[in-house]
Amino acid sequence: MIPVVIGPDLKQRTLSAIVLAPVVLATTVFGGLPFLLLWTLAGTGVLLEWCGVARLSPRVPYLAIGFVVIAACAGLKAVGLPESVPLVLLVGLAVCALLVRPRLWAALGLVCAAACAFPVVVLRGDDQVGLLSVFFLFAVVWGTDIGAYFTGRIVGGPKLWPRLSPNKTWSGAIGGAVFGTLAGTGVALAGGLLFSPVLFLIGLLLSVISQSGDLAESAFKRAFGVKDAGWLIPGHGGILDRLDGFAAAALAALVIAVLHGGPTPAAGLLLW
Repeated sequence: MIPVVIGPDLKQRTLSAIVLAPVVLATTVFGGLPFLLLWTLAGTGVLLEWCGVARLSPRVPYLAIGFVVIAACAGLKAVGLPESVPLVLLVGLAVCALLVRPRLWAALGLVCAAACAFPVVVLRGDDQVGLLSVFFLFAVVWGTDIGAYFTGRIVGGPKLWPRLSPNKTWSGAIGGAVFGTLAGTGVALAGGLLFSPVLFLIGLLLSVISQSGDLAESAFKRAFGVKDAGWLIPGHGGILDRLDGFAAAALAALVIAVLHGGPTPAAGLLLW
């Protein structure tokens, strides 16, 4: 059984995590400009890979528009004007519709890239609750990925959606949801929060949404006959391959936080 679980992809994934996780965690703890720059770069990387997969044209104007939109979305939060983000995104989408083809994929790429950068910056904020909210999100998404990988490898069984992602199984999806929910709950408790059934269910919902984002990206790549969106992260592929589920979960977390309300978005997500 061990050779089935431990393969070359796991070794590559582990090495990538050893290199990237300390950078991500350190900038998250530090917050401020380093955190803003990290996620602006991540969103830009997603946009670049999306442009390549979807074969968008003209390429340079699209990337320039996208970078301005991503940087503006993240920067507006930093200067206390997050309510202006929808307007910036709409202007960017309108310009893309005029200049870039195919229009639909250009628009979706811009939204996906913005979802990678903006929600997590808003949740982080400047306080300890913001820090805990991002760690909660990391725990849910990373726990989901790890749980799905090992459960799927060990248990196996029926495929989840063979046409989109032939390696994913129902056992992996369920195992990922369980591990992700427990990991998020564990981080919340370790951060000093009391157990909340609502937050537990939010963790479960975000885990499912994370896996749905992964499947959506698989459908996107399959539509263009591409296996990986990029090559930058060994064991995963590209930045888009690594952040597909995270972007979906982060956007959902921000929506939940705003709908619930609170003194900060992070409080709206965590405090029930």
